[in-house]
Amino acid sequence: MCGLVGYMSAVGHVHGSELLNAMGNAIAHRGPDDTGVWVDDDAGIGLAHRRLSIIDLSPAGHQPMMSASGRYVIVFNGEIYNHETLRKQLEVSAVGLVWRGRSDTETLLAAIEVWGVEESLRRSVGMFAIALWDRAERCLHLIRDRMGEKPMYYGWVGETLIFGSELKALRANPAWQGEINRDALTLFFRHSYIPAPYSIYKDIWKLPAGTRVSISLEDVGKHCLPSPMAYWSVVHQAERGRAEPFNGTDTDALVELERLCADAISLQQVADVPLGAFLSGGVDSSAVVALMQAQSARPIRSFTIGFSEVDYNEAEYARAVARHLGTEHMELYVAPKEALAVIPRLPTIYDEPFSDSSQIPTYLVSQMARQHVTVSLSGDGGDELFGGYNRYFLGADLRRKMYWLPLGLRKAMAGGIRALPPAVLETLLRPLGRLIPELNVTQPIDKAYKAMDLLALDRDTDLYHRLVSHWDDPANLVVGGCEPPTALDEMLGSRAAGESFEQWMMTTDMQTYLPDDILTKVDRAAMAVSLETRVPFLDHRLVEFSLSLPLHMKIRDGEGKWLLRQVLYKYVPKALIERPKMGFGVPIDSWLRGPLRVWAEELLDESRLRREGFLYPDPIRQKWNEHISGKRNWQYYLWDVLMFQAWLEDTR
Repeated sequence: MCGLVGYMSAVGHVHGSELLNAMGNAIAHRGPDDTGVWVDDDAGIGLAHRRLSIIDLSPAGHQPMMSASGRYVIVFNGEIYNHETLRKQLEVSAVGLVWRGRSDTETLLAAIEVWGVEESLRRSVGMFAIALWDRAERCLHLIRDRMGEKPMYYGWVGETLIFGSELKALRANPAWQGEINRDALTLFFRHSYIPAPYSIYKDIWKLPAGTRVSISLEDVGKHCLPSPMAYWSVVHQAERGRAEPFNGTDTDALVELERLCADAISLQQVADVPLGAFLSGGVDSSAVVALMQAQSARPIRSFTIGFSEVDYNEAEYARAVARHLGTEHMELYVAPKEALAVIPRLPTIYDEPFSDSSQIPTYLVSQMARQHVTVSLSGDGGDELFGGYNRYFLGADLRRKMYWLPLGLRKAMAGGIRALPPAVLETLLRPLGRLIPELNVTQPIDKAYKAMDLLALDRDTDLYHRLVSHWDDPANLVVGGCEPPTALDEMLGSRAAGESFEQWMMTTDMQTYLPDDILTKVDRAAMAVSLETRVPFLDHRLVEFSLSLPLHMKIRDGEGKWLLRQVLYKYVPKALIERPKMGFGVPIDSWLRGPLRVWAEELLDESRLRREGFLYPDPIRQKWNEHISGKRNWQYYLWDVLMFQAWLEDTR
């Protein structure tokens, strides 16, 4: 896990080592162990690297690294988990190959020399963001891993192409201006993140997961960026899974899933530094920790965060799982003041507006883990692969129980219920909750209002779009903003015939929400404290297997992650796991009415909003007043606005 930066200019030497060092230093937290710079003045290319040493801690792993022939130079962020297997294959293919060290970077470079870029990517199992300069072709390849675990930004500063792991590295360029992209801002208010390929800045892009872009000096001279090309795609793998579905029995599927999980975890436990795992006590993290412990002769380290607020605390469940498995378990109960102290750091950590409030506990658990280990495995991805999110059940339930009614009648019902006073609506919720159990949760009135919005929709895909939206019409919130097309729009229009609604939602989440929200959250929070995170469920072989499974092996008897649970129950008693799903969140709703109220009032001041000129104040002030009065809970909508406002303040 490291950080990389670089530039490419068609006019030759205009930057040099001093600039590269400044850009690299801006992301020193991603790689505190070593730094390196490589410049080719004649070609106008410069690369810099910040290293967090994980495999081969010696100088033999130093980057930027040149291939044995001198043709390629690479800066690489991530891990190639199967690099030892690749070395053995290369030793057969390339007679006389001599290794300088044991790093996976050297393995990757040798693979590219022998097999080429495309074949090397196909054979590699890992997470990575790569900048590869081909000195013979005078071409730069920017590459991102299949599922989007590692970030890559790139774009223009003047006539120079710049690229890097985080936006703060790009902003270190003295020519940086960074005009805010108002269209991308509308996407943020819909999703709580800015989806690839957009960033918060004009002319700066995120490389989408599973793609690479090859840029020549001629392209830079013309100020033209080629379109990224996919070398692997969730959508294509889902198509393949439907064409060639898994046809085995439940037992066959259980054996294969356990084998794939165990192999992924075995590969991801390879490190020359201390290693542990996050443990919430839920299905996903418990499965990862259970399989890790099964492969270890001594107790592995596990980490969890606890909160005094009962609705947000899973620490006791994690402790019970850890005790059963025999891990060396560490937990930290966080007082509200400690969690609140993280908030001022969020704009710097995330670099652009990002408002998934679980960013706070994710940072805190990463901070705790880093005191003991350099690498931590996590259970992220289990919900998307195996059907764990509540929306998979809520969407299907609404469609099955209510969508048989004519659309006009549903719209009339929804309009009538939305017009009811909250007290009357609360009375009506009791029978509705029996019909749709997902509404029997905290904040039932707010859930009911959202359910009425869903009831009035026409198509399944519209229902999903509403479920994953925060502000439903963000173009009316952002001054001068208009929502541009995204990968989600492509998914909304491309549901295959015969594809179940639930399977389509999972695939869509893997394509959008997973890389742009979940993996962004984990990467930035962990790297802010120089912690490498690894995600075994996102081994692409495991992802491909999950996409071939029939729905009944994921969701059965109204319960998600059925097959993954069967693997887990071989190691952990069912009684320690079975409970309602909890989000990894914090009580933003009560904090905004209490300790965060003064901070929020300042950021949401009407005159301030008008003066800044990005947001229309009226809808914001309405939601703020309703929230602090207790009339409605608008925590997520307000957190979106507050995270943008805090980011805007931090960048000025």
